[in-house]
Amino acid sequence: MQTIAQLLVSGIMLGGIYALMSIGLTLIFGVLKIVNFAHGEFLMLAMYAAWGVVSFSGVNVYAAAIIVIPLLFGFGALIYWLIVRPAVDKPHLVVVFATMGLSILMQNLALVLMTADLRDVPPLLGGTSLQIGPLYLRIELVLGFLISVAITFGLMLFIKRSYLGKAIRATVQDPDAAMLMGINVPRLFLLTFAGGSALVGLAGCIMLPLYSTFPTVGGNFILIAYVIVVLGGMGSMEGALLGGICIGLVQSLSSYYVAPAYGQMFYFVVFLLVMIFRPDGLFGQRGAAMVGINE
Repeated sequence: MQTIAQLLVSGIMLGGIYALMSIGLTLIFGVLKIVNFAHGEFLMLAMYAAWGVVSFSGVNVYAAAIIVIPLLFGFGALIYWLIVRPAVDKPHLVVVFATMGLSILMQNLALVLMTADLRDVPPLLGGTSLQIGPLYLRIELVLGFLISVAITFGLMLFIKRSYLGKAIRATVQDPDAAMLMGINVPRLFLLTFAGGSALVGLAGCIMLPLYSTFPTVGGNFILIAYVIVVLGGMGSMEGALLGGICIGLVQSLSSYYVAPAYGQMFYFVVFLLVMIFRPDGLFGQRGAAMVGINE
């Protein structure tokens, strides 16, 4: 019983961290109606940036987020301006191939500049675990989960309550009417893409203490992110959180009771079952792929 409880708690916390990695993707899709196939490489860049800040300054990896988040925001704005913006009004495959090309370029640049060596940061407090009753949890896992949940609910409130959040929802529903009401839609697209990239920057800082970084690390997580986004419902923040927790639980239980190598198989089985019996996702609405951020 203690083993099951340990696996469940660890899976929930890991899933919360996966959700933060996916929220930037669902935000960009919900507003711009595009899928950034270089999302995993944005995560790789964030993890390398966090490693660089920690290595050269000696600060805590969570303090490194103060530098990494603005860096990824600026990088996302640059990529939007140079690559995404010219392709937004073109057929969807243009954005797909453009971001796939960017993904390959970033991977190979990282391989040339950083080699294939694994990079990581020292564990917090010497790697000691936090004991909660009979359960033992890594401090990095607990902190990452708490930050992820706080950011998720903060972003949900921001989208529903703030003026900018209402402008985003108005733009999602009808961009032409939003422009007539005085909303600068192109600027909103830029801020959304850059903001989604900044969320990936935070996710990179949270994930670096748990995983090593290397040039193709994004490929290990991007499939998980896609599954979480579709599982939770396209454009749904709360769906991304719940979808991430589901995937974390499936991965934790299957890795222990079957084998870690079969983890992806099991969460893709769950993904297929949801698509068969609830194709709009757990929190998705019918037509969400056309609507964007869910109400």
